[in-house]
Amino acid sequence: MGQPKTILKIVLPLLLGVGLVWYSLSKISVPILVQYFKDADYSWIILGAILGVLSHLSRAYRWLYMAEPLGFKPKFANSIMAVYSAYLINFTIPRAGEVARATILTNYEGIPFDKGFGTVVAERIADTIMLLSIVGIAFFLEFEFIYSFFVEKFNPSGLSLILVGISSVIAVLLIFLFIKKSHSKLAVKVKSFIIGLLEGALSIFKMKNKWAFIGHTLFIWSMYVLMFYITTNALPELEHITLTPVLIGFILASFSIAATNGGIGSFPEAVVIAFSLFGIAEDPSRAFGWIMWSTQTLVIIVLGGVSLLYLPIYNRKNRTL
Repeated sequence: MGQPKTILKIVLPLLLGVGLVWYSLSKISVPILVQYFKDADYSWIILGAILGVLSHLSRAYRWLYMAEPLGFKPKFANSIMAVYSAYLINFTIPRAGEVARATILTNYEGIPFDKGFGTVVAERIADTIMLLSIVGIAFFLEFEFIYSFFVEKFNPSGLSLILVGISSVIAVLLIFLFIKKSHSKLAVKVKSFIIGLLEGALSIFKMKNKWAFIGHTLFIWSMYVLMFYITTNALPELEHITLTPVLIGFILASFSIAATNGGIGSFPEAVVIAFSLFGIAEDPSRAFGWIMWSTQTLVIIVLGGVSLLYLPIYNRKNRTL
């Protein structure tokens, strides 16, 4: 029973990714897409890639603060290579990278797997909180736009808006009560996730270097957003883009990475959906999505591949010194 479920978890995202690649390339001809790649200003693309690398280095260093309370002082180089190896492995099997990262830390730093994996999960909780915070900031900054968009699309009356608001509050309360009281598998999973989220967030404030950890977390996500924004300058059609579509595009693209292996196929289409809300043409939006995804994927393939190959060599050298 477990094996077919595991196979489905591997195959379905891959099939979805392949289907979305086909769909995306059916919406823009390959010669036109290639022309966008040729005409792009690669100075902005390279700068965006550098910002991405900085975020990954910060992620690797941030993890050192989590290892310290466990009584370990891992090498920064091993942490960097574990991060890039995990990213690369996630392209093959979704979420397998987290397990691989913990395994690497066990093999080369002697950190027990359960403890290493626990720190990786705690990191993910911090990142989830940051992503949700960006969603909240985008909603707060662009409430008027979101409200206008909703009114324009659905043209509700004032009374219906009030009814929708009241219904939403009631629905949230009912869902909360259901989750709290129910013992169903879904309710238990949601409850565990929320509890884990809260415990993870609170544990950060109990760390010895909590402010350094929080500082790195803010830096990582600032680099992510800035990388996305900077790269839009590579295409003349997007060089005057405002913050609103950038934030919405970044949010949808971030969620798309979880949908398929490394965001293959889903990333460009998420960008198109976001940018189209603001009247930006599909061709440059789709081209930007492919440029952005291809650049980051290339960086991960190169540095992830080098990391996997160099990890045993680096640690063998250090053991013989």
